[in-house]
Amino acid sequence: MPLVHNQTKRRMQAGEVALGFGVHHLRTVAAPVLAAGSGHHWIFLDNEHGSFSVHEIAQLCIASLPTGVTPLVRVCANAIDEATRALDNGAQGIVMPHVDTAKEARRIADAFHYPPAGRRSWGGPPAIYGYHPPAMAEAQEAINEEILTVVMLESPKAIGNADDIAAVDGVDVLLIGTSDLSSELGIAGQVGHAKIVDAYETVGTACRKHRKVLGMGGVYDEENAARYVALGARFVLTGSDHSYMLMGAAQRSAFFAGQPPTPVVERKKKQGKK
Repeated sequence: MPLVHNQTKRRMQAGEVALGFGVHHLRTVAAPVLAAGSGHHWIFLDNEHGSFSVHEIAQLCIASLPTGVTPLVRVCANAIDEATRALDNGAQGIVMPHVDTAKEARRIADAFHYPPAGRRSWGGPPAIYGYHPPAMAEAQEAINEEILTVVMLESPKAIGNADDIAAVDGVDVLLIGTSDLSSELGIAGQVGHAKIVDAYETVGTACRKHRKVLGMGGVYDEENAARYVALGARFVLTGSDHSYMLMGAAQRSAFFAGQPPTPVVERKKKQGKK
């Protein structure tokens, strides 16, 4: 079977915005289909704050591959073992939170790529080849090109080290975790604050210098999201399953709550009854 290409990576390499569908609660293989049907390019399986099992992560990643939606997994900070296991079971990229230094970024990039680009272990026939890869050397070289390595910058220290982090080979995306960053800056939830704008400008400059992609997470209001996309964000988490469900359900319930049922007498008149 041919290698399943990482369409999100190719999209961003072409300078286009790639939209992510966060998954916290959905557990069925419908999740990537729903993501594709709603115009998203990647799913963000949150195994840092979510409660997925290893089996569920693998099934969702494998189910994503035929849809063209890129399966990405966020693991807990420094959880290299969780990340490489996800890659062996269908993930096409990893989101690693709380990366503060270039040294940490190098360790991550090294762990996610096969030699000579890194030190990732060969775990047998990979899912992204349909379990029928070519010779190992050929497969490893090709897979290295498809893996998306995303590091999250969520502290003032990380923002200060953005240029060094962006210079690390094998890192593709510098994703600003805006919620945690705002907390550490003492302005929790103020995603439009000048300090946050400065952070996006700083990381954006580093990304342009080193030909990396600026990512945006934790910004969901249209005004600020549009501002950071204008500053160069191309890897964009638009929301998550629970927020989408609550938003849509709240809109529908508000609509019906504002439309009282037509009285029975009025319904009969409209139907031509006495």
